[in-house]
Amino acid sequence: MNATRAERPGEHTAPPLWMNRWSRPVGRFLDHALYATDVVGASTVPADGPIIFAANHMSALDGPVLVGAAPRYMNVLVKKEMFTGFLGRVLHYSGQLPVNRAGDRRALQTAKAVLEAGRCVGILPEGTRGGGDVAAISGGVAWLALATGAPVVPVAVLGTRQTGERTSHIPRLRRRFTVDFGTPVAIVAERGLTGRARMEAATETIRAALATHVAEAVAASGMTLPLD
Repeated sequence: MNATRAERPGEHTAPPLWMNRWSRPVGRFLDHALYATDVVGASTVPADGPIIFAANHMSALDGPVLVGAAPRYMNVLVKKEMFTGFLGRVLHYSGQLPVNRAGDRRALQTAKAVLEAGRCVGILPEGTRGGGDVAAISGGVAWLALATGAPVVPVAVLGTRQTGERTSHIPRLRRRFTVDFGTPVAIVAERGLTGRARMEAATETIRAALATHVAEAVAASGMTLPLD
């Protein structure tokens, strides 16, 4: 069988699939053995084709919790500062993608290759850990959606941080988390707009969809976002 475009050697290639095979079981152990994670809406996620999982961001655990809860394997964009020492090797060999949050075309091109191979990318578009209310997001997620046509699945991750806890705080074991997958959102380039205006419109569409979904998940679960 001929290699797909994303599998051929080159500057921007998708990480090999074997890296994903062990990262999700580790995430599931984290979700269901170390913590008590309720997974909602996973059945709404398409079973095949490219998907961008876009989640809110409050804690260092959000990415691993998302990987363990998702019904499909994914490669997550993680800030490059995390790729040092033992943790850096774990992130690399589990297929996660280092990204410079100040702007990183190379990382986006690699994520694009993953999507073009029919696979999934995870992204925390708020860019930094905070209150998780999605008041603002970066434009990278919109660029990926417009460049590949992949739908965006908004994901609410709740419980990983509470009011008064530092963003680097590791919650006590068996704390309850919720990971709530929303309805996929198709991002279509609006006609008659400049490239920049299209990006801004797509970014706001994704931000609004994710913010709305997080608010709905908070109301449905009874869990709250941190107030600090």
